[in-house]
Amino acid sequence: MRAIFKRELRAYFASPIGYVCVAALAAIYGFEYYGVVMYTHSTSYISYVYSSMFSFCMIVIPIITMRSMSDDQKNKTDQALLTAPVGTVSIVLGKFFSSFFVYFIASTLGLLPAVAVTFLGSPSWGVILGNYIGTLLYGGAMVSIGVFISSLTVSQVIAAIGTFAVAVFLMLMDNLASGLSSQWLTAIVNWISFNSRYTPFAQGLFDLSSVVFFLSVMAIFVFLTARKLESRRWN
Repeated sequence: MRAIFKRELRAYFASPIGYVCVAALAAIYGFEYYGVVMYTHSTSYISYVYSSMFSFCMIVIPIITMRSMSDDQKNKTDQALLTAPVGTVSIVLGKFFSSFFVYFIASTLGLLPAVAVTFLGSPSWGVILGNYIGTLLYGGAMVSIGVFISSLTVSQVIAAIGTFAVAVFLMLMDNLASGLSSQWLTAIVNWISFNSRYTPFAQGLFDLSSVVFFLSVMAIFVFLTARKLESRRWN
């Protein structure tokens, strides 16, 4: 798994994809912090930065994950992986962690404006760290979905569009819930809504059920990707 992780991470930064995604998210974080501080003249509204970044992160993640599995299928290098003495779960985890690490770098660089803001006021680091942890959790869940979708096609473009469609659906899920007349359907939609699960972290709260939810999503889609890879090994 470690060798695959290093190989995939090296591939991200051997092309512009890794640099562009990290730079784009870091720049948007800086812009959002600048906007909040300059227009509100207060550090009390930093949670709005992460509310806005939720949408941006969900849009950028498909670009990060689009090549994770489809690139090997297109170049026929997946055959070498499938015949190597390593389990499919290890292969998928190596690719998942490499994609997630790119996202992790961007999210961590997003803390730099928060550090700069401390020279202008006293921001609530409980809220900032809560948002940071929540950002990593929903990002990890979305990365696992993106890696799975990438395993279904040889086209990076189709993988990106498919993951983007899922991301848009997850972002609009709260609006869908508000339009439902059935209470039990509304409860189910709210239960699987990434935004609803992220809300406690946006308030600086540590919600164990949301942590379990996001980790479960990661585990499920890593498992599904491994099963898909296993089916190609036998074929």
